[in-house]
Amino acid sequence: MDSKTQALSDLLHEVAETHHLVWKITDGEDPDWASWYADHLLRMTHFPEMVGKPVVRSELVYMLVKLDKEQSAAPPGEKWEDRYARELLAHFR
Repeated sequence: MDSKTQALSDLLHEVAETHHLVWKITDGEDPDWASWYADHLLRMTHFPEMVGKPVVRSELVYMLVKLDKEQSAAPPGEKWEDRYARELLAHFR
């Protein structure tokens, strides 16, 4: 994995940890998690700089939901953060 993909994977893992803390009262359960992630990634991190361009929040929400559905259907193996990082970088390239 290249350094850019690894950095984004690490960021996604960090955001997941933050989300779990924010939603501690529900043990991380958040039916609208993708909106929270997108908002956090765009407002509180360097995500746009990492992917190399400005990102529209709704497009990021769409991609997160799409990747989640694909990840749920895929056989176990790759860490979700690694796959999401690779796919998000490819999509926003």
